[in-house]
Amino acid sequence: MSEFRVEKDSMGDVKVPKNAYYGAQTQRAFDNFPVSGIRFSREFIAALGQVKKTAAKVNADLGLLDKEISSAIQKAAQEVSDGNFDEDFVVDIFQTGSGTSTNMNANEIISRRANEHYSGENGPIHPNDHVNFGQSSNDVIPTSIRVASAKAVTENLIPSLSHLHETFLNKAEELKDVVKTGRTHLMDAMPVTMKQELSGYARQVELGIDRLNSALIRIRELPQGGTAVGTGLNTHPDFGKQFAAEISEATGIDFKEAENHFEAQATVDAPVELSGQLKTIAVGMMKIGNDFRWMNSGPNSGIGEIELEAQQPGSSIMPGKVNPVMEESLTMVAAQIIGNDAAITVGGQSGNFELNVMLPLVAHNLLESIKILGNSVKNFAERSVKGFKVKEDRIKELVGKNPILVTALNPLIGYDKAAKIAKKAFAEDRAVMDVAREMTDLTDDELKNALEPLNMTKGGFME
Repeated sequence: MSEFRVEKDSMGDVKVPKNAYYGAQTQRAFDNFPVSGIRFSREFIAALGQVKKTAAKVNADLGLLDKEISSAIQKAAQEVSDGNFDEDFVVDIFQTGSGTSTNMNANEIISRRANEHYSGENGPIHPNDHVNFGQSSNDVIPTSIRVASAKAVTENLIPSLSHLHETFLNKAEELKDVVKTGRTHLMDAMPVTMKQELSGYARQVELGIDRLNSALIRIRELPQGGTAVGTGLNTHPDFGKQFAAEISEATGIDFKEAENHFEAQATVDAPVELSGQLKTIAVGMMKIGNDFRWMNSGPNSGIGEIELEAQQPGSSIMPGKVNPVMEESLTMVAAQIIGNDAAITVGGQSGNFELNVMLPLVAHNLLESIKILGNSVKNFAERSVKGFKVKEDRIKELVGKNPILVTALNPLIGYDKAAKIAKKAFAEDRAVMDVAREMTDLTDDELKNALEPLNMTKGGFME
């Protein structure tokens, strides 16, 4: 028996794998783009199925689509959204810039599956005439990008960041009395508490959440209803508004029809903005991850202020070596997101007149960034921040020998004399307190009060 069947489209006959649910147009695209082997993500396909299901329901509610046909399409589209046909989404990411090939991939799968559900008299259900009714690839694909992104940010990324934020605050409170050497330019500076340092990280994360919530306001505007160029040709005037209301109810996310369909289809400004906020968070994660690596460095010849939880052996040749693998994973994720943002930025520049023509690229990179950032920050919170220990003896020793402590003596003895004490303490590898006793007339009580590291973390003048 043949392993293929013959399908027809407007360009003629095409051989399609016998058991595939897709049809001729998908097969042509599969043959045309043997580029990367990268396909649309599970999150995008779920959103695309939801878009098709919602469109079928709204068109039936508006009296434009037979209710039995709509019901069959909705069942098939839900199966697509649930992941039952992921293996049939075969078109490469690097395809037609509108994503038309993937829109037709969905239309063909859904129509074939819907015909298996359908027993009415008005069939067969057609991929264009029924599944794609009142739609265009030019509003379906950008709408799916926004729906998938909003869901991923709302359901995965923001909860993961909130968990990291809370973990930092909890750890900060646990270590509130630990005073360590602050550093600027990677050089010793005035003391800070571990709580103060960790609170800075927590605020970075908190601001990242704020940035995401702001970007979501624009992401939740949906292009659906603009059809080919934004005019809404071949769809009902109320379709866009009713579509947004229906998909909001289905997802629990407050979507709305785009205020201007020409902007929403000609640009991907909202996804570019969201990617920019992801990049900002990633830059912050890079800084935090590298700070943890520095503080953990050693254990003997580095800074060695903290000890990260040992997660796995660190070397195939050096027994006992343990590496900061969670931080290395986090910083690699950050690098990938920064690279993805560069691709999305170029994609955003590629809107010509009424359509952006790098939609698949934007979809793939944006959803990847959201996914890996959410997963990595949750992993970092659980496997690193929550369980690291401070080496209090080591921290106390470093603080005591920090020559910069003499800064607190400036109001008492002047900058120049304080500098001499600092240089002598550093040259002789001695505690600042001991050298200050020899070089000033200050009493022990005055020196202890001025040079108490915890007092220095509170700001103001030392008396």
